[in-house]
Amino acid sequence: MDDPPFLTGKLLLAMPGMGDPRFDHAVIAMCAHDEDGALGIGIGHHRSGIRLRALLSQLGLDPGEAPDLAIHHGGPVEPGRGFVLHSTDWGGQDTIGVPGVGALTGTIDVLRAIAEGTGPSRYIVALGYAGWGEGQLDEEMTRHGWFAVPASETLLFDTDADGRWQASFQEAGIDPRLLSNETGIA
Repeated sequence: MDDPPFLTGKLLLAMPGMGDPRFDHAVIAMCAHDEDGALGIGIGHHRSGIRLRALLSQLGLDPGEAPDLAIHHGGPVEPGRGFVLHSTDWGGQDTIGVPGVGALTGTIDVLRAIAEGTGPSRYIVALGYAGWGEGQLDEEMTRHGWFAVPASETLLFDTDADGRWQASFQEAGIDPRLLSNETGIA
């Protein structure tokens, strides 16, 4: 079996001063990365003004057993489209496995299962995603902008969104307070 592509299953962290305010302190769970492009789900910031139970109601689903969790800002692409990063103890229509992360589902059946109390045991709900075209992320990785770290269940499911960026650097042995906004020449 082939190894997963380079960044699949990693967390992509935005470096200070990367120049794109949409990704300030971003933490992106990389779900796919191959020769055709890359797709990740932002897990470092919550969306203001929307929570899970309200989202379920907007979709015509009875919130039932669903907790009133914050919704994550998954990224700037298709900001109205929903995704659920979750543990592998649940699978449904169009669920894909993501090595190092768990699974990703972008269909309403996972939300219905969460509302019914039969969904995955651990999950993050997000609206939108971060996407890169063919070779775009590979090129961005050569510049000062992104840093990749291994994903872990602790970072994904046990660390609050507001603390994921710092905790991810710290788990990699880096004190983020010492990071510079500027690049230099050695």
